[in-house]
Amino acid sequence: MTRVKPKPSRTTHEHDGELVVFLIGMTVNRWWRPDRWLPVFRAMTPMLTELMRDPDSGLAGFRVTIGRGGPVLVQYWTSLEKLYAYASSPDQAHRPAWTAFNRRARSAPGAVGIWHETFVVDRAESMYVDSTVSGLAQATRSVPVGPRSDTARARAASGRTPGSTGPARAS
Repeated sequence: MTRVKPKPSRTTHEHDGELVVFLIGMTVNRWWRPDRWLPVFRAMTPMLTELMRDPDSGLAGFRVTIGRGGPVLVQYWTSLEKLYAYASSPDQAHRPAWTAFNRRARSAPGAVGIWHETFVVDRAESMYVDSTVSGLAQATRSVPVGPRSDTARARAASGRTPGSTGPARAS
């Protein structure tokens, strides 16, 4: 079997406008109770499907990782208001999932927890070396690293993303 060698590359991301990073995860406190945590885990798929099918939803991209206590979903949003609108909409998948979680949590307290953190980003720096396009570069645009964006310090100090014409907005 021939091994394919990755093409050497150095890329970063570029985006215009507001950038919101939303982390949401679950903490599985009782692994032996999949009847309690598995429905919480499965509830995310319909929400992500719904959001990715709607280009105006505000969700630009996501990745799933495993954290210390369970899965963590990193989401990239184009607007804090769009994130809030989705979370509070009675006509979309989030509200029924949230209601179901609260009902299950009351019937078996402590079996599974959920958490989230929201960051409105006014500067973002990224670097991908010999890597597939992922994370922020996949959610926005992947661009080659150039002379003005050769170091992390230069990318962060500019206060701009490589392709923008001014400071990144955090409305």
